[in-house]
Amino acid sequence: MATDLATWALRDRVALPTGTIAVDVLGADRPGVPVVLTHGTPSWSYLWRCVAPALAQHRPVHLWDLPTYGDSTGEQPSVDGHARTLAALVEHWGLDAPVLVGHDIGAATTLRAHLVYGVPARALVVVDAAVLSPWVTGATQHVRAHLDTYREMPHHLFTAMITAHLRTTVAGALADDAEWAYLARYAGPEGQQRYLDQVAGFTEDHTRDVVARLGEIAVPTDVVWGAEDTWIPRTVGTTLRNALPEAQLHVVPGAGHFLPEEASDTLIDLFAGILPCGA
Repeated sequence: MATDLATWALRDRVALPTGTIAVDVLGADRPGVPVVLTHGTPSWSYLWRCVAPALAQHRPVHLWDLPTYGDSTGEQPSVDGHARTLAALVEHWGLDAPVLVGHDIGAATTLRAHLVYGVPARALVVVDAAVLSPWVTGATQHVRAHLDTYREMPHHLFTAMITAHLRTTVAGALADDAEWAYLARYAGPEGQQRYLDQVAGFTEDHTRDVVARLGEIAVPTDVVWGAEDTWIPRTVGTTLRNALPEAQLHVVPGAGHFLPEEASDTLIDLFAGILPCGA
């Protein structure tokens, strides 16, 4: 699978109660411990386009688009629905205890799947995790409070708004093709409704019970954070690390919230050091 937008697409589909989910597996014949990569919002599996092929040189790498994100369809999206989807996919793939990696709400999805739905894991990695309250940003809270107004907003104004919001995901600047790759999923009136449906599903009700159970995690856990994350500050990463038994915190200098997008090489090197290699 190439890493440019023109050719990036997950090649398979799995029909589940939560939707028809776009999935793929890279390095299926590799001997290492399998990894499942879960993206967050407002992104899709494209976020992992540089990280996944590098990891797949040594291990199977499983990718998926959250319901209604990327090329997946599905029900009203929510962290709980995403966690149920992840649990079903791990069973579908026949994975005994993969490494579960999640970014943003993908981290909440991963932790909920493990703690609430009993998905086994060899290790956990959470990246710029949207888990500890309050994880819904102020801008997104405003949208949630005025969904009807935003649904009626002229699309060109809506696009300008989410473009400005997307640009705050990095400390530097998004490449033009990458920016377009994320915004294209929200193009036109249907894309506008898709974005707002996703925002409508953000609720910290689906993370409070997860946070209450963080002390139950008994597998190696790593917390990774962009030092310049303006969506969820790095201090939250320290708090999360302290809530997880024997977790390690890794702060990436010069990177913002979309760490896999902005610092993929650093993340690949970090994963090489922390991910378990074999059985």
